[in-house]
Amino acid sequence: MKNVKIEIKWAIFFAIMTLLWMLLENLCGLHGKYIDYHLYLTNLFAIPAIWFMVLALKDKKRNFYHGKMGYKQGLVSGIILSAFIALLSPLTQWVISYVITPEYFPNVIKRSVEIGYYKTTAEAEANFNFKNYAINSTIFAFVFGVITTAIAMIFIRTRR
Repeated sequence: MKNVKIEIKWAIFFAIMTLLWMLLENLCGLHGKYIDYHLYLTNLFAIPAIWFMVLALKDKKRNFYHGKMGYKQGLVSGIILSAFIALLSPLTQWVISYVITPEYFPNVIKRSVEIGYYKTTAEAEANFNFKNYAINSTIFAFVFGVITTAIAMIFIRTRR
């Protein structure tokens, strides 16, 4: 457990940051009045997500490997971190869907049918629901985390 203490800490930080981001999106109207812009502006979440992954890897390098971390060591750390973030994703998605912005799914379903993205409400409901978002966020968190780590470690690793 001591070996993954830093990854657990940063996975919790990442979940908190995700909740704060969704709260901000909701307060800005991206889950309601300005939902047409949500599809584009929500992608800005990649900036703090990448930043947190880099901070976590640097923390691991500095405080666990005493400033000397190879590419493989960082990659393993990032994979573990990504797995913990993925494990927290369904809970994070539940808080987003039922506490922070319970109106998001009804709003996006209605709007996606209005603009013709889906032909029927049933089609939209099949895509925009908690179960689908929980599964997708879990998979995306892991895959995006591993890819981010693989790239970030090129720059963070200790060169010999």
